[in-house]
Amino acid sequence: MNNPFVITGHIPDKYFCDRREETARVVRELSNNGNLCLISPRRMGKSKLVHHCYNHPEFAGRYYTFYVDILHTSGLREFTYIFGQQIFETLHTTNRKMLVAFVQGLKSINAKFGFDALTNMPTFSLELGDISRPEFTLTEIFRCLEQADKPCIVTFDEFQQITKYPEKNIEALLRAHIQNLSNVHFVFAGSERHLVTEMFLSSARPFYNSTSIMELHPIAPAEYIPFVCHCFKEYERSIHEVEVQKIYTLFEGNTYYMQKTFHEAFINTPIGEVCTSDIVRQTIDEILEEAGDGYRQLLSRIPERQKELLYAIAIEEKAQKLMSAGFIRQHSLASSSAVQAAVRKLMELDLLIVEDSVYYIPDILFRMYLQRLRNKDVTFVR
Repeated sequence: MNNPFVITGHIPDKYFCDRREETARVVRELSNNGNLCLISPRRMGKSKLVHHCYNHPEFAGRYYTFYVDILHTSGLREFTYIFGQQIFETLHTTNRKMLVAFVQGLKSINAKFGFDALTNMPTFSLELGDISRPEFTLTEIFRCLEQADKPCIVTFDEFQQITKYPEKNIEALLRAHIQNLSNVHFVFAGSERHLVTEMFLSSARPFYNSTSIMELHPIAPAEYIPFVCHCFKEYERSIHEVEVQKIYTLFEGNTYYMQKTFHEAFINTPIGEVCTSDIVRQTIDEILEEAGDGYRQLLSRIPERQKELLYAIAIEEKAQKLMSAGFIRQHSLASSSAVQAAVRKLMELDLLIVEDSVYYIPDILFRMYLQRLRNKDVTFVR
């Protein structure tokens, strides 16, 4: 380990900051045959928490654990494809017997099965077009997991995505499968709070009252600030608490962006030296520059009126009454109808979120990038 601020892959326990209560609750719910709905903004650490729990002694070696990110799926067939592919890839490295049972259980698809001549391990070539009847393939996948020789845990990340599929019965279809499973337990993780809560708290929806619900909040500064200082000290560097607090405040406790900043600031701080405000400022400039290419491409695909609204909300940081004459006049926007149309499209693209009538850009780094485009002299850390 040459950098204690891990941003990819598995985080060793000693570098996993806090989340003790959250870990205990996830383990308790799942080990007692329950399902869990996990809600938090993006990049707050949902996936890291889930994988951390998967490595908990209660589960490691005693359960089959699967993590399925469905954010970029657009329909039932793609959902089924990603689900099946993830199960195969996980079993390929963990249990051959279960892998063979899984492969042999998928009778409804036209995938290419075989065995590697050198390792004698099953091979599996599945294309999206091989799934012609996803509802039957989904039944086979769940049946295989239910018949497994150990309990299974499946996490569906960004689970609210299923509400955007063209098929209208997906929630009912999945709920019908899940309520009959006793050997498989689920974590339904989501970042769009209004959609996820509606799915699980509305009595008119299939998943109503079917899980416990847990919201993941920022790690408390009283935990995170000493953690950062300790990590620097352990590697013969140092950083003042006030600098850590500045980053915590800037990113509103967003776990990934704080971790990314300290990962890079750690690299920029020589052994025996102090991570100063100048180093932190330089680090954030480098992170924004690194993200700039992707953001520029994103903005190039967005119509002008939508871009103007993004700039306005970025400047406000948290905006209300977007269709009011005052807001439109202050930010030189076209009209209330144009703003309303732009809001609808930006929310479809997940570039804008509204909670309690407050609109904001969920990607904090993107918001900072937009602020800097509108004011080249913006300094985020003083």
